[in-house]
Formats: sequence, structure tokens, C-alpha cells
Amino acid sequence: MSDREPPRRRVPGPARPARPGHQRRPGPGARPARRPSQSRSPAPRVIRLGSPRPRLRLVGLALTLVMIAFVVRLLQVQAVDASTYAAKAERNRYVGYVLAAERGGITDRSGVALATSVDAYDITADPTMFTSKQLKVGDGPEQAAALLAPILGQDQETLTKKLKTKGQYVMLARRQTPQVWKQIKDLRTALVAKGETDPSTVNVLAGVFSVSSSKRVYPNGDLAAGILGWVNDEGKGGGGVEQQLNGLLAGKDGKIRYAQSGGFQVPTAGSTETPAVSGSDVELTIDRDIQWAAQNAITDQVKESKADRGYVIVQDTRTGEVLAMANSPGFDPNDLSQANSAAMGNAALQDAYEPGSTAKVMSMAAVLQENAATPLTHVVVPNRLHRGDRLFKDDIDHPTWYLTLNGVLAKSSNIGTILATGQLGKTQAQANQVLYSYLRKFGIGDYTGLDFPGETKGILAPADKWSTSQQYTIPFGQGVSINAMQAASVYSTIANDGVRVEPTLVRGTKGPDGRFEPAPKPKKTRVVSAKTAKTLAHMLESVVDDEEGTGTKARIPGYRVAGKTGTANRVDPATGKYHGYTSSFAGFAPADKPRITVYCAIQNATTGSYFGGQICGPVYKQVMEFALKSLQIPPTGAKAAKLPVTYRP
Repeated sequence: MSDREPPRRRVPGPARPARPGHQRRPGPGARPARRPSQSRSPAPRVIRLGSPRPRLRLVGLALTLVMIAFVVRLLQVQAVDASTYAAKAERNRYVGYVLAAERGGITDRSGVALATSVDAYDITADPTMFTSKQLKVGDGPEQAAALLAPILGQDQETLTKKLKTKGQYVMLARRQTPQVWKQIKDLRTALVAKGETDPSTVNVLAGVFSVSSSKRVYPNGDLAAGILGWVNDEGKGGGGVEQQLNGLLAGKDGKIRYAQSGGFQVPTAGSTETPAVSGSDVELTIDRDIQWAAQNAITDQVKESKADRGYVIVQDTRTGEVLAMANSPGFDPNDLSQANSAAMGNAALQDAYEPGSTAKVMSMAAVLQENAATPLTHVVVPNRLHRGDRLFKDDIDHPTWYLTLNGVLAKSSNIGTILATGQLGKTQAQANQVLYSYLRKFGIGDYTGLDFPGETKGILAPADKWSTSQQYTIPFGQGVSINAMQAASVYSTIANDGVRVEPTLVRGTKGPDGRFEPAPKPKKTRVVSAKTAKTLAHMLESVVDDEEGTGTKARIPGYRVAGKTGTANRVDPATGKYHGYTSSFAGFAPADKPRITVYCAIQNATTGSYFGGQICGPVYKQVMEFALKSLQIPPTGAKAAKLPVTYRP
């Protein structure tokens, strides 16, 4: 038997009475009740919403991805590329400028300014402040360039290109005067004022700034320009002493670095600065007044002779100091735009030329020092002399001259000089070697010791390389090349009792601390004995004092003058062939107690006389007279030694 009870059957009970107002549901098989005749309103429609969980999951996923992207970027910026972004921020925030050092001045021996520096401004710009986004106009650089071009004296198109360059800094113009910067500031202020009443006005100069600098000025214009040189747009010496001593004069630039915003310094952000160190002042040996006299004299004569150029050198015979070194034509270093490039150097040191008869004093020094002859030695001088493959002559045709050695120098005889120097050795080759050794002692074929930019040491071949003609032309100054300073130094050597003192142009320097540092003492070399030098001085007096001498136009009343003329065939630098003449005069005074040497040379005189005694003798006289008076050098009062020029056979 099964444990389960059989299902109970449900027995229907009596029917429940209907509730009032409630109609009884009909049972199965019953006839449906009739609907009431009145219409019933439909039940309201219910809209069921979907589950929100899927949408929340999607939004959450999206936010998670965004946060992951931010976290990754943050890690990249702060960890991986932190240094790179920090550097970029630093560059964008901080700007740096060079603080130009004040360039040292150049003065003459008395402290008179020859070159100095005045306040100036470098005009700069921030190109990022000229963009259309910044100015709200599309042609900001063009408008700014149009305003700046006439003030800065530059091409408008060039300025436009500068203002469109990339970066936050561009140099528009260097070393402008305070007046130029004031014009720019006034114009910028006017634009700001106009913008207050006219909103359409744009201050296109807001991105233009200035940096304090200095400008080189030469108070005396073209005076001593060949010595001083000039300073280029970069602030560096471009020639002369400015270039030679640029390291001393320039000083050391400083630096400044500060935070900026909108082109202006942020005062609270701090700054770093390395101060500039001013350059040293340089004191030259030049006497400004003597330089002025020399420059005027040579300029006038070059113009009168319609010559290519000329130079005058004045030197202290005892110290070797150069008191003047004048060139004509010259240039004004204040305005190089008007300068002739051919005149911008120092021709007195850079021109190499054949000196002619002024070089005969070295030949005579060798002859006297070697005891090959005396001032009274007789020399028979024919009208022509055949030597080697040439026939030599003097500057004029003449009958046979009967001259003393003194007369050979006084009348500047080429033939007599060849005959005298031929006595320096048993053979011509030996004589050549002896003469060569003296030329070298006098400084020929070597630099003067000034260490000047572009200086030439001339041309002097070794004696064993002399050609057949050079053996006989070098004794009277042809076939050898020198510069004007070398020529002046030869005569200063004779005047200084036969001791050569290297020329000097710098007396000393004064540093930023104000301490004066004298220049090193020049090198001294004994060339000939004091006796030989004094004898030569007497012989050189005959050139000026004797009526048969060639230098009578160099006489100075009251003073004893020693000198020598020179007229040499000139090599044209353009063709390399002989064309024209080099005219010269060299000498010192007082002859018996020398203090001053003056040397003058003029290249290629084309009008009037071309003889050295005629066109350079007067220049010598004019400059020497001024120097003697300026330095208050009195006459000695002693009478000149009258050495004979000729003899009776």
C-alpha cells in the first residue's frame, strides 16, 4: 500500500450571496451578461523603462578610459619627459641679453682723446609680438617696418623679414644713438595715445625694445685714422690699433637673464646678472698736434702734385716713439660709408716700394764702418758706368765729376755709390754680402716691431740671390723694397749714435682699476759706431746746406738740418711694371744734437716736379719746424761742419 493519501475531492458548497452592487461572474456555460449601455473610459497606458545598469556600465567605462588617458599623460609630463618640458617652459619664460662691455678709449701721449665710446642702444624686437594672433592684424610686421625703416636707415623689406623670423629675439640695428631710440619711443607712445581714442589703431611697435650699448666715436674725424683704424658693426676692431689691441680695448661682455611676460620683465620673478668688465684705455705715443701738422702738410702736397698717395712719419730719435704717422688720402672712421676702401689701411706701414736715394745712407754707413773710405775720399764719377749687363747713369747728364765721398752723398750720385760700395769686398760677391748684412741690421727685410695689422716687411733677397743688376742697384735704393716706417727708422738710427731702437706706437695701458701699465721697453741694436753715425750726420748736412746739395728746400733758419733726397722709379702695383716715381726726403734735426726724425714720401706725382727734394723737401721743412717749436727744442747754436763736396784732380 502506498504511504500517500489519496487526493481529496473538492465538494462544491452552496453559492455565496452576491455583494451589493457586484455582479456575479457567470459560471461555465452561463450566458454572458449584457453590458450596460453607458460607455466606460479606457485604463491609462503604462510605459515600462528598461534596466539602467547597461547604460551605467558604459558611462563608467568611458570615464575610466578618460581618466587612464589623463594619468598616462600626467606620468609622461611629470616623470618621463619632465626635464624636456621644464626646459621648454624655462626658455619661454626667461630671456637673456648680452651686456656689452664699455670699450676702452685711445688717447695721444698727453691724454687727448683720439677714440672714445658714447652711450648707444641696440634696437631689438620680439617677433612673437608681431603675429596676426597677437596684433589682431595681418600685416603687423609690414606696418612696423614701414615706421622703423626711415628712423634706422634700413631697407623696409629687410626689416620685415627680421620681424617675421622665428623665436623671441632679433637684432634690428646695433649701436644707435640715444636720439634714434627716442624717436622710436615717441612714435610708440603716439600710437598708444591714438589707440585710446581710435580703437582701430594698433600699436605695431609694442614688440620693439632696446638694450644699452655703446658707439665708437672719433672726436678728431680723420686725424690719425690710419693708426686708429675703426670698429665694425659687431663691436670688434676692424683695422689699426682698434684691431691690434682689440682684446685689451673690448673688455669682457656680461650677461643678464630674467623672467618676462608680454615682452616686459617680471620684477618678482628674480634675475641673474654677470656684470660686464670695461676695456682698458690705450695711450699712444702720438702727439695730436704734430699729427695734425703732418697730416695737413702731406694732404696739401698730394693734392698739389695730383699724386696717388703720400705719407709722413715723425719719430723721437732717442726713444723710437712715433710722434706722427700721417697718410693721404685718409678716411673718417666715423662714417665708413663714405670711405674709399683703398685708403682705409695704413699705407705708411702697408705699402712696399723701392726707396731710391734715401737708402744711400745705409750704403755710406757700411763703407765708413768697414773703413773702405772716408768722407774725404776722392771718387771719380763718369757720366756713364758699365756694370754687368747694364749701363748706369745719374739722374742728370753731366761731365765727369770729381767728388769726395761726402760729395757723392750730397749730389746723390748713383754711379759714385756703386763705386764706393764696390770697395766693401775683394769681389763683388763679398761686397754684396757685407752690404746685405748692414741692410739687415738697419731693419730692412724685417718687420719694424710695431706688430701692426697688415704691415709689410718689404722685400730684400739674400745677397747670393741678387741678380746681376741688383748687385749695383740695391746700393742706391732700387731692387729692394721697404715701408715708410723702416725708412724713418734708418735715419733715427743714425741720429741716435748708431743704435737702432724699435719704433713704438703705444706708451701704455690703463685697466678698469685705473692702474697705468707702461709698454715694454723697445729692443735696441747697435748698427754702426757712434763715430760713424756722427760722421754720417755731418755728411747729411751737406745735402741740405751746401749749394750743390739736392735738399736745399729743407733748410730751417736757425737750425742745423741733416737730410737726404730720394727719387726712385716706381713699380705700379696695378701692372707690376715701372711707371712714375717715388719721391722722398728723410732727415733729422738738430743735426748735431738730434731729437726729431721726419720722413716724407709721395707716390706717383703727376703735376709739377717729381724730384724728392722739390716736393718732399718743403713738407719735411714744414713738419720739422712745427715739431721743433711744439716740443720747444731750441737750436744748438753750434756751427755746421762744412765738408767738401768736390775736389780738384
